[in-house]
Amino acid sequence: MRFNLRLFVVLLLAGLTGVVSLWLIDLNGLLSVLPTPPEAEIPTVTPALKILSMIQPSFLLAAAVFVGVALAHRVGLSSPVAEAVANGGDVLSALRPQILPGIVGGVVGGIAIVLIASAWKPFLPLEVSRLISDFGNFIPLPVRLLYGGITEELLLRWGLMTLLVWLGWRLLQKGQAVPSSAVFVGAIVVSSVVFAIGHLPIAFFLFPDASLALILFVIVGNSSFGLVAGYLYLKKGLESAMLAHALAHVVMLTASRFGAYF
Repeated sequence: MRFNLRLFVVLLLAGLTGVVSLWLIDLNGLLSVLPTPPEAEIPTVTPALKILSMIQPSFLLAAAVFVGVALAHRVGLSSPVAEAVANGGDVLSALRPQILPGIVGGVVGGIAIVLIASAWKPFLPLEVSRLISDFGNFIPLPVRLLYGGITEELLLRWGLMTLLVWLGWRLLQKGQAVPSSAVFVGAIVVSSVVFAIGHLPIAFFLFPDASLALILFVIVGNSSFGLVAGYLYLKKGLESAMLAHALAHVVMLTASRFGAYF
């Protein structure tokens, strides 16, 4: 099957909206609330540094989009709306079946994260809870929706999960026409755990002496939603997972306003 360059461009541009949205984060304000030694000098984040910080995620995004475009259809995965845009198809018909599953997945996934956080709070020091809350206050809603909802799904589902399915199929099921359910389940689980582990550097940055309870919270909370997003990607399409991811952030943000989340 020929590489679909138009699909690559459509998805890359969509993902870059999330990368560009990182500009909205007040990094200087964020650094001001982080715990630092009294003698430490807080660096100033200049516009040039902000631009440089976007280079790495842009390259990772391009690689993930390339992998997905090259392999997704070989293993039965899809991005129906982007494919309709790229190929001149009916965008509304491609989107319609994904809306309700995405909404349900977002609400369920968001509530699950809130409940996990509520169960974990007693095991976390008050200072940890306070700093997590302060950190979240510096992440604007557009960043949560665009980077979380679009860019992270392209990285973790379209790129990584697709690659894992293809590798499992080619390495473990030689001769079979399509990947088995076990391969898909394994790819969903592994990509979900990788998604969760990807949040650990931030946790270690905030808390160099992070406790086991905090590490487990980061892994369990984030991987729980990864399972939802992976299932939606498999059954309904990538945009359904994107919608669910964005809506889960809305649920968590709403819960935090009522004191039910960090």
